[in-house]
Amino acid sequence: MVWASDQSLLVRELDDCLALFHALHQRRAPGVTDLSPARRSILIRFDARLTEHAAVEQWVRQASVSGVAPSPGRLIEIPVRYDGPDLADVATAAGLPVEQVIALHASTEYTAYFLGFAPGFAYLGDVPEAIAVPRRGTPRVAVPAGSVGIAGRQTGVYPARLPGGWNLIGSTDAMMFDEATGQTLVEPGDRVRFVPRAD
Repeated sequence: MVWASDQSLLVRELDDCLALFHALHQRRAPGVTDLSPARRSILIRFDARLTEHAAVEQWVRQASVSGVAPSPGRLIEIPVRYDGPDLADVATAAGLPVEQVIALHASTEYTAYFLGFAPGFAYLGDVPEAIAVPRRGTPRVAVPAGSVGIAGRQTGVYPARLPGGWNLIGSTDAMMFDEATGQTLVEPGDRVRFVPRAD
């Protein structure tokens, strides 16, 4: 654990980030204002008027040995048209027919490890190794909202029109982030399945 600022603590090198995130979430400590999980770390923000680094560190240590089982998360189904401009390139790189790329992507249940990059962008894993292709060599200046992409062992949905370098294999009408309410469709720990649709 390291002091990230005068009001935050970074817990690093976690083997099971989601388990600790859920344990901390279930045992909220006074003064803690926000938990921000990443792939292998959690940034904990707190109000220095109510608590201090040492107390937060002790809270984290107690939670890490509490044995609290992580919630399996909600199952979110996202309808997808597999019509992305990079779908054929992914199939070629994987040495598979396009239909098999679609079947592999759609038959996997993904875990939302964390949110980042933009509001509502959930990093989902793990993509089947057979279709885990690296990012594009040249990122796009603008990726349409709702684009479904793959980058390595991760997949995700662009919540808005954004620049990006992921391989675009499909699109969805699902609203990943509601600007009016600040609500996200997918939260860390949720499970996600992509459901193919023809139209």
